[in-house]
Amino acid sequence: MIKLREAEYKPFKDFTSLDAWKKARMLKLFFYREVIPLLPSEEKFNLCMQIRRASVSVTANISEGYGRYNHQECIQFYRIARGSIYELKDHITTCFDLNFIHKPLFDNGLFLIEDAKKTLNGYIKFVKNNKKKMSD
Repeated sequence: MIKLREAEYKPFKDFTSLDAWKKARMLKLFFYREVIPLLPSEEKFNLCMQIRRASVSVTANISEGYGRYNHQECIQFYRIARGSIYELKDHITTCFDLNFIHKPLFDNGLFLIEDAKKTLNGYIKFVKNNKKKMSD
């Protein structure tokens, strides 16, 4: 077995250490655990699949963006993730409007969505500012 010194390998210095990814993960789990199970069976291949794709898209695009070396490319993936967050806001509104979920769950979802969006926007701003510093 190879033994690495702690200074050589930092398993938590990747996208999983980002607050934006952590909040997106919580959002994804919220939809999978709290919302999707409440959807009627006739929504299995419609709204349910849209929610699954959008919620997975948020974390996947943050992680893919993190793995890119070009700042502009990173930002593009983060913007796609932000678009998926907005898509989830529409989906949870639809769930509420069609009485698939109750008001407290809707409110909790909106809070998680806004929190993830604000954190991701802050990270996008941070990456943009780093890009400017590197080009100066």
